Amino acid sequence: MNNIKKILAPTDLSDLSCIGLRYAMETAAERKAEVVVYLTVPIGEDWFPSSEGANPERDYVAREKIMLDKFLRDKFADELGRLKITQKVAVGAAHSSIVEFAEQEGVDMIVMSTHGRTGLGHILIGSVTEKVVERAPCPVLVVPRPWGASASTLASA
Repeated sequence: MNNIKKILAPTDLSDLSCIGLRYAMETAAERKAEVVVYLTVPIGEDWFPSSEGANPERDYVAREKIMLDKFLRDKFADELGRLKITQKVAVGAAHSSIVEFAEQEGVDMIVMSTHGRTGLGHILIGSVTEKVVERAPCPVLVVPRPWGASASTLASA
């Protein structure tokens, strides 16, 4: 754990994801590591260009990059100047995209929060975090929602 130089911190731009991002940033500050904040956007077949020259996927990803940048400025302005934070937006299924990026970039650790769904919600939706843990090429630190905390209070945690 002493050789942590690059931490992958996935987000879905939710308040809940802020707790994982905050933990990743605190760990990076202690280790003098880089944080890659990673947003995956799912795009289906309906996003293929309908005419020559059109590229809705590129346009959608560009909008998501703007949203990610705004999210980080709004929620983590205090960290942006003191840490090396890289932003990455990718297209695809979240769990496989996160694992592939971790492999390609040689990240040392993935830090992510979990929604903590149980029962039918977990069965129907599945858990991105669980799938990442099963397939990741590096350690994954899963940060749960603090007991009793609401999603709206997590960004300032």
